[in-house]
Amino acid sequence: MQVMRQLKLSHPMEVPMARSLVLLSLVLSLTGCGVAETGAAAAAAGVSKAEEARQGLKTEARVRQQLDAAAKQAADQRNAAEAASQ
Repeated sequence: MQVMRQLKLSHPMEVPMARSLVLLSLVLSLTGCGVAETGAAAAAAGVSKAEEARQGLKTEARVRQQLDAAAKQAADQRNAAEAASQ
């Protein structure tokens, strides 16, 4: 407040306006830090989700191979049983 008096502002509206500008600059600087942190967190989460997706695709491919192998084995057993019964 004393700094404002030393400025010897000529118009009565200049003091509240100066306070508003100081407050606005403070809020914007703090908001900027939060935005940067949020952006970094979102990027890290994106990388993590991409890795999870890749692992999911690998797991899906492995399960498909196992199911195909089990289906082939079952078909081979049915064919062998049919051949033995004739």
